[in-house]
Amino acid sequence: MRIILLFIISFSLAFAKLNVSVAYPYIEQLTKVIAKDRVKISLLSRGDWDPHFVVPKPSLVAKLRDSDLLILNGASLEMGWLPPLMKSSNNPKIQKGANGYLDLSEYVKLQDIPKSVNRSMGHVHEEGNPHFAMDPYNIIPLAESIMLTLALHDEANYSYYKKNFETFKSKWQKKLKSYDAKMKKCRGMKVVQYHELFNYFLKHYGINSIDNLEPIPGIKPNSKHALKLVDEIKEQGVTLILQDVYHEHKTAKFIAQKTGAKVVELPHDVGAVKGTQTLDRFFDTLVRRVCP
Repeated sequence: MRIILLFIISFSLAFAKLNVSVAYPYIEQLTKVIAKDRVKISLLSRGDWDPHFVVPKPSLVAKLRDSDLLILNGASLEMGWLPPLMKSSNNPKIQKGANGYLDLSEYVKLQDIPKSVNRSMGHVHEEGNPHFAMDPYNIIPLAESIMLTLALHDEANYSYYKKNFETFKSKWQKKLKSYDAKMKKCRGMKVVQYHELFNYFLKHYGINSIDNLEPIPGIKPNSKHALKLVDEIKEQGVTLILQDVYHEHKTAKFIAQKTGAKVVELPHDVGAVKGTQTLDRFFDTLVRRVCP
């Protein structure tokens, strides 16, 4: 009887799914592409939320408490909400420095790194701009880091994860060629954005972001700054105002009325706007709206 019981326990452990918590929808999509149904994924946020501020609900603590692996964006994007949840979970597997803690920012080259940081600069990230997932060329290295980490925790499925990654990589490389071709005609275009969410995407495709609706990061626009932008947009020949979903829209509409520039609402993550429920559709929408 004891031998049978030990066999049942060993069999259950061998086929137990990893519990993986992910900070944002784009990470959920990458994990699904690689692991499919071989892991249990818990999403901690939504695509239409401000990624800097997620309400720390008790249900999120419960998810983290049961997690074998935590995958986060990093570069301090989650600093305002995730660390207290991790602490409350009392789960040593997913604490910073543990094997179950994956910081994706360590696998890409960060941009917009400030030489120094102080309070007068507003909400500036010391490590650099954390919105690196906006560059479609960063998607493959991010996917590979997730694949290797899953394999580290689930060696029996390494070949499965590797095969899925290679299939995804091949398909994504074709998407990149398509995006390159579509974005070529918009190289040199000038835009303004509300918050520096889209820098990685814009820089990769040679689009110039000349200013932000925020006077400094994290600070709402005031009338003085808005009027300054009106003059700047007219002088520079700016054609687009890039608006995200979670900041107020009044300022962008006001400036558009004064300048003739077009306001375009862009998704910042999977699911942020209608029709962006997958990575493909997310980037398709981004490309189409910036460079129709």
